[in-house]
Order: sequence, then structure tokens, then C-alpha cells
Amino acid sequence: MTSQSSFFDSPPGNNSAPLANRMRPETLDEFVGQSEILGEGKLLRRMLVADSIKSIVLFGPPGCGKTTLAKIISNTTQSYFETINATASGIADIRACIDNALKRMSSRNEKTIVFIDEIHRFNKIQQDALLPFIENGVITLIGATTENPFFELTPALASRTTIFTLKPLSAAEVGTIINNALTDAKKGVGGRGIVATEEAILALAAASDGDARVALNALELAALTTLPDSNGKINITFDVVSECIQKRIVKYDKGQDEHYNTISAFIKSIRGSDPDAALYWLAKMIYCGEDPKFIARRMVILASEDISNAQPSALTLAVATFNAVEVIGLPECQLNLAQCAVFLALSPKSSTSMDGLFAAMEDVKKMPRASVPAHLTISPSQEDKPEYKYPHNYPAGYVRQQYLPDALAGKKYYVPKEIGYEKRLADYLKSITLQSEMKGGANN
Repeated sequence: MTSQSSFFDSPPGNNSAPLANRMRPETLDEFVGQSEILGEGKLLRRMLVADSIKSIVLFGPPGCGKTTLAKIISNTTQSYFETINATASGIADIRACIDNALKRMSSRNEKTIVFIDEIHRFNKIQQDALLPFIENGVITLIGATTENPFFELTPALASRTTIFTLKPLSAAEVGTIINNALTDAKKGVGGRGIVATEEAILALAAASDGDARVALNALELAALTTLPDSNGKINITFDVVSECIQKRIVKYDKGQDEHYNTISAFIKSIRGSDPDAALYWLAKMIYCGEDPKFIARRMVILASEDISNAQPSALTLAVATFNAVEVIGLPECQLNLAQCAVFLALSPKSSTSMDGLFAAMEDVKKMPRASVPAHLTISPSQEDKPEYKYPHNYPAGYVRQQYLPDALAGKKYYVPKEIGYEKRLADYLKSITLQSEMKGGANN
């Protein structure tokens, strides 16, 4: 086995390293959680056991085990293992990594596994630089990301990797990790007279939000800052744990019901034109660590679903907000989110475009073979083909003629509301209809 020292390594026997780093599992048997992809017979486990890793991307929230899996691979693989942190590396680092991999391949036929943490930080040029060497087998890529790879990775790179989704650890799994740290005398805090109540462990597990690192950091802080009792024991209680958790415990089980309930309340508050409630639910999501891009995406959808042409600029602002979130990030982007949420909440609401689309889709399902009217086709073969009337040749750029299939002629899908900008669209629709009727409507 060949490996290179990396950012997740600690010097042997280094008890000054953070507890979360010392407690990283070194084998699959020590790993806690992710049974959906690491259980017996599962694909990723088979790849690890057989040392036949193909290029993969590990996608999941912080503290769920992405880097730990990379460490396990580095401990077991016969390939050379190299690490790159995308936040501190550029195209020159990638080229140097590739050059070294090529030398190892040509000189001793040794494969190279490259672990790239936070791979979503790489731009398109940096991602594209990896492609040919993944394809020809010079390197095997293991990427780790907290962002959805289908959004953050280029399609070309995503298509050349197998994406594994890791879930937040359950409270029970985090509890297991805490207990392991309390009993492990070599890597953890076992044998040091540290006693944690069950209530304290449960509180730590619940407050960690599925992030083992958060739980272990809080446990270590509690152990370091609590004075021993008269018997020399360090008693970690619920009150001690509460002081060591930087955020007050808020019910927000990200990835579970409360996560979806909160975003639902946020969207429904905007739909209901309540800016105060919208700001409250937005604040809760930001406070609890929700991905700001997830919030921004939902507002982009809402802008068309619930506001639409009643206020066309809503979509413009929502898209601009999403772009701002991508460029700026937290904490500053929370200001962009707040501005957009208030504007959307106070915009006139209309679902007519969506309703019209869905009604039209129902007719498409019923009559999927409805033909295009002859005068709208491009086929020159019909000698008696009706004349297509070019609207720009008529006053006001409009002339009445049939655009729907014969079976649906006269059907109305879009019924605008008399509200906001949509009222102007409704007025225009009425005016051209009236104009056509006054001229006799002969151009059906």
C-alpha cells in the first residue's frame, strides 16, 4: 500500500489532535452509519473490500463520513493515494498531480487515487482538466462535496463518476459515536474519569444535526472545561452539554419531517403574502444551517408558480438572488434571501400560467396525435394549403387565425387575473379579441 500524508492524517499517538480527528474510523468495521451504501453486499462496500474503486463522488452534509471513507480507502488501497483540497488548490496543483500520476503509471505501473475534498469549489476549467485522465485511467477520482453534484459538477464530470449520497447520521448513530469516544482509551477519552449521563449523550446527539464532528467537538469541550468532583470524576451532564453547544437547540431535523415542514411554511407564507412569517421561517432555516441555495431555488420556482405574470420581475429577482447566493455565500447572502422573500411575499399572486400549462397537458394526454393546422405547417406538398397570415403585416401586429388543432379550436387555457401586471395582459387580450370581433372575425 502506498499513500501520501494528507489533511486528514494525525501524527501517531498525537493526543493533542482534536477528538473528532482522533476518532476517525480506520476500517469499515469501525465505521458507523450509511448502511444504505456500505451495508453487506452494497456496491460501495464491495468496491472498498475488493480495492477496486472506480471514480466516485461522495455527496452529503458535513460530518456524515465522506472524509472518513477517504481515510479508510487510503489505509487499505494498493494504489498511490493523493489528496487535494479544492479550497486551496488551483489548476497548477491539478497539473502537478496528473504529472506525478503519469510518472508512477509509466515507471512502475502504479495507479493513483486522487481525493478532492469540496470538489464543488473547482470551476469548470479545473473540472475539465481532470476529464481525460479519468477516462484513460491515469487517475481514479474520489470527490467529496456538501453541494448537490448534479448542480455543482459539470455534466461531463458527473457522467464519468458514480455518485453516492450520504445521509445525515441519525441521533442513535451519533450516540454510538459519542459512546465509542467515551470508552476508547487509545483514541478517545476513555480511562480518564469522564462520565456522561444518558440525558447529556442524547442531548449531544440531538443537537448535532447528524454531524458527528459537532457532537465530538462539544463532548471534548465539555470534558476540558469541567472540573473533577471530589472523587476525581468529570461529570458531563445535560447542563454542561447545553453550555458547550454554541447554538440553542432548535427543532430542525434537517433531511427529516421538520426540514420539509419548515420550507413548506416558508413557501406558504410567501404565497399567503405574509412577509413577517416568511422572514421568521427564513431566519430559522439560516440559523439551523440550511443550504442557502436550496432556499433560493425554491423561491425561483415560487416566482413562476405563485406569482407569474402578475409581477414578472419576481422571477428576475429570484434568479438574481440565486446567482448572488452562489457568488457571495453565507453570511452575507442572507441579506439577498431576505430581500427576495419580502418582495415575493408582497407581490400580487397568480397561478394562471401554471394552471393553463397543466390544463393543456391534460388535453395532450387525451389527444397526443392532434395534428398541426395545415396553415401552420412548413410542408410545401399541399397545393390547396390554407394561407398563413403573418401577424406583422397587420395593424397592431395581430390577425385572428386558428393556432390550436381542429379538435381544440377555441379552447382557453390561459385565463389571466385582473391583478398586478397580469391585468395589463388581460386588457391586451381583450383588446385584440374585441378588435377581431369588430372586423367580423372572418379570419378563423
